[in-house]
This record gives sequence, structure tokens and C-alpha cells, in this order.
Amino acid sequence: MASFIQSPCFYIGTSGWTYPHWQGRFYPPGLPASRRFAFYAQHFNAVEINATFYRTFKEPTYRKWAAQAPEGFRYVLKAPKTITHRKYLEDAEEDIRAFRTSAEFLEDKLGVILLQLAPSTPYDPSRLRRALLAFGDPSRIVVEFRHPRWLTEETRALLADLGAVFCEADSPKSRPLGWVTARTAYFRLHGRSHWYYHNYTQEELHEIADWIRRATRQGAQTVYVFFNNDFEAFAPFNALALQKILSGAGLTPAPSQ
Repeated sequence: MASFIQSPCFYIGTSGWTYPHWQGRFYPPGLPASRRFAFYAQHFNAVEINATFYRTFKEPTYRKWAAQAPEGFRYVLKAPKTITHRKYLEDAEEDIRAFRTSAEFLEDKLGVILLQLAPSTPYDPSRLRRALLAFGDPSRIVVEFRHPRWLTEETRALLADLGAVFCEADSPKSRPLGWVTARTAYFRLHGRSHWYYHNYTQEELHEIADWIRRATRQGAQTVYVFFNNDFEAFAPFNALALQKILSGAGLTPAPSQ
């Protein structure tokens, strides 16, 4: 079909970059904290910002993030916990609109928004639908479910109907399901043996590469992959290793410079 691009676009990175314990591991010894992002962006073309889940940032911060990123770089913002873990998506439209307004300050550096549902969120597809529509463009929203009650065909159909993105999570409690509900696929790799503290093996990274290839065969044109195993700087080194595997298969990340 003419509307589909021939080569999928890949964004690979980590969940955050401001980790002091990466100094001397991923970041060179003596590198000033103010230069960490520039070093990060030399290696990766995207990053998740989890800080937006915990606190509110003003316009100048978003403008700064946009200005510091090279051409083609993408940020993913995690939706505030007020929306997902306090209100459980109920009557959260005003909060969603306010966050969406802030996110737009990133302009073309904004990739997608991650909506991580709290494990205790009641199973209520209509509530999820209202929240996704409140963002204005559901195709820019990735939903990560933290309880299996949500992993139903009804949920899958809802995301597909709105063009919202299903988050494939790899963790001690879950493995990707192979769901592609939009033209974007999204993988969060939390660690397999322990949350956030797991160094993915080459065999496991090849398995992840297979998941990615499968998603593109199912129609994903854009693929985001983020490693959330930040302990011991496992995340950046696993991300670099995955880049190498994909490159060897002729699949390379979108250029960020």
C-alpha cells in the first residue's frame, strides 16, 4: 500500500539518562553531569523520561530538552502518576489535557507518551477509552498494563480501534504477547530475572530482535525499544548490543544527527 513506508523506523535507548552510577561504566570518568545527555545522544536516538511521572515541569524545561536534542532524536514522556496511580484514569481529562499541552513544548522531538496503568486499576475499557481520547491523538499514546486482567481481546480491540499502541513488556512477570495494535510498536525491557537488575544475554537479545522483526511483519512502521534495567549500567550496554544485532540483520536505528 502506498501509505506504508518500506523500511521501518527504529528508536532504541534507555529509560532515563541521568544515572550517577553509570559514571565510569557507560559515561567516561570525569564527564560533567551537564554533558551526559550529549554523550548519550551520540549513541542513541531516543530516551524515556520517567521524571514526568513523578513531578511537573514548566515550559522552559521542555524547551531546553527540545533544544539539546539532535535532529531526529525523540523523547518519550511518562504520563503523571496523578492520572494513572491516583485517579486511575477516572475524571482525569483535565489533567491529561494539561500534560498534553506541556508535552507539545517538545515540538518535533516528542515521540509518544507512555501511559502506565497502575496494577490496581479496575478493568474498565470505557474508562481507558475516555482517557485515550482525552489525549487528542490516541496513536501517540502507548499503554503499559501492569495487571493481566487487562490482557483481553476486548482491550486489544479497543487499542486497535483507536490506533493506540500496546506496550510489550519483558519483566520477571511477563513476556511480550505479539500484539501490534497500531503502526507503532513499543517494547519496555525491565529485566528478566530481576526487575531493573538483569543483564540480558546475547541469546535473550537475539530473542528480542526476533520480537521486533515479528512486529514489523505485522505492520509496525515505527518501533521503540527501551531498556529499563539501569543497575550496573546494564541498560545502555544492552541497548548498544541490540543495535549491533539489528544492524547485522540490515535493520538500523533512525539517524539522530
